[in-house]
Amino acid sequence: MKFSIACVATDRSRPISNEDVKSDKYEFDFHFGEPEELFRIALQEARYDITELSMGSHITKTARGDSEYIGIPVFPSRAFRHSGIFIRSDRNIKSLADLEGKRVGVPEFQQTAGIWLRGIMADEYGVKSDKVEWKVGSLNSPGPGERMKINLPGHMNVQPINQDEYLDMLIRNGDIDAIFSPREPNSLFDKSVPVKRLFDNVVEAERTYCKKTGFFPIMHCLAVRKTLISEHPDLPEHLFELFTRAKKFSLYEMSLGNVLRISIPWVNELKTDFAKLMGGNPWPYGLSANHEEITALIRYAVMDGIAPKSIEASELFHPQTHKLQDL
Repeated sequence: MKFSIACVATDRSRPISNEDVKSDKYEFDFHFGEPEELFRIALQEARYDITELSMGSHITKTARGDSEYIGIPVFPSRAFRHSGIFIRSDRNIKSLADLEGKRVGVPEFQQTAGIWLRGIMADEYGVKSDKVEWKVGSLNSPGPGERMKINLPGHMNVQPINQDEYLDMLIRNGDIDAIFSPREPNSLFDKSVPVKRLFDNVVEAERTYCKKTGFFPIMHCLAVRKTLISEHPDLPEHLFELFTRAKKFSLYEMSLGNVLRISIPWVNELKTDFAKLMGGNPWPYGLSANHEEITALIRYAVMDGIAPKSIEASELFHPQTHKLQDL
């Protein structure tokens, strides 16, 4: 049996696509792409059997009860997002606390990176998302806006920008005070514009956050079309095991010192250092190992009004995978 699978090409997925790590039962037809494209396809068409999926959108659709996919607790993308806060340096913004009452642009309000940053702003700096005026639109050129329709409560001040506008234009003109985005606005590299990252030392800020919370923020999960499960009941567990082996294959390659497998020195030293910070596992899969982190993300999505109600972390994943552990 061959299944289509859509994901970002990374060292967590390539070992399967190039058959360094093989399934003993299924074949997979890989379709690599960027997250923005893959998520629109998944949420608007459900074109692929298996897909990498935004955790923000997955939480929203699961809480609404209209998702065509069920998650597997494999997390192809994780990232600290302190580097994704860009501010006008002429607005006296010294910390996230200073964004209260300000105008902040986001590419999509349901984007997981933004959910994490708004959660950090609320938990660490006391500013909840309804205390900020949010402007939604494409980053560096006009674009389509939200990947799927979301219904926000009336107390949330979230407005789309005009179709011929984009966030980089607005921050250049001073029409917004900041941007939350995993990608950089072009104005960051234009010395004539007073735009900079909020955190001068991003790595220090992210390490401090990791030490305090134990979180390595989950961005995406793996998801399977629900209609496949009845015909292939072993598929969720099989995918978990396969992607776990692929990740371990990649981490092992990083440790090889005779020939560098990655074009940067000291990769194994960095991996070892970060593993210690994460309690031994630098990139954990499984529900139990990530339950607290996923619960926090759900809470943030509810705070934002993106998810219409709170759900249990376990509801996001197929029951067959709840007890699986990444050992």
